[in-house]
Amino acid sequence: MVTDDLTSDIFSDSSAIPAPSSPATPTTKSYIPPQPHAQPLDFSSPLTKDYGLPPDDDEPMPDASQAPQPPAQAIASETTEDPIRQAKTEWVKSMRLKFCVRKEFDVTKNIIYEDGTLNQDYFRPPKGTKLQPEESRKWTDTERALLIKGIEKHGIGHFKNISDESLPAWSTNDLRLRTIRLIGRQNLQLYRDWKGNEDAIMKEYERNKEIGLRFGTWKQGVLVYDDEGLVEAAIREGDEKGKRKRT
Repeated sequence: MVTDDLTSDIFSDSSAIPAPSSPATPTTKSYIPPQPHAQPLDFSSPLTKDYGLPPDDDEPMPDASQAPQPPAQAIASETTEDPIRQAKTEWVKSMRLKFCVRKEFDVTKNIIYEDGTLNQDYFRPPKGTKLQPEESRKWTDTERALLIKGIEKHGIGHFKNISDESLPAWSTNDLRLRTIRLIGRQNLQLYRDWKGNEDAIMKEYERNKEIGLRFGTWKQGVLVYDDEGLVEAAIREGDEKGKRKRT
């Protein structure tokens, strides 16, 4: 069978056609510069003997004789510290023996020993003693009502009677401070022996507040006096008006 050369080339087996060869990939090598020869260290030098470092020619070797020394005063204090402390201790012991032990009070014989040292057992609580924690106090409407009743009965200034009778958990100073807040005046001298119920106390509070706001002396809920005496003059003027109304 006769075939056309062109047709035979087209339909011929592709495996017979040699594949073009790919160009070879060039191989590259990293450049390693030549390494200089390491210089051997001279370990005979005093600096390189311990640290392996060459000495600095510009820096002289340290001289042990030139190292900083502690001052003579510090050395003296170290050597004399114990004798001084011992002398102070002996002086304290002598003062204890002189003033703490009293012949007329046998109990003082147990406070310190004969050499002046403290007897620690004397200051410890007896065995079996249980220390009770202090009871927390809280000022409530009940305590406020009892204070008002005490003021109505005994008068301002007689806080010991009020404490003993109605508020034993509160000291006289506690009740005085509560009364200052209650009536609205820091100085209670003009209220000495003053008696009044809750309504009368509230009227005094409003009166003190009005004076304080007028002169700018209402501080933290109470009336305080001023240096010019304006507050005291206003108080006395109000007291005179109150007396005239009652008469």
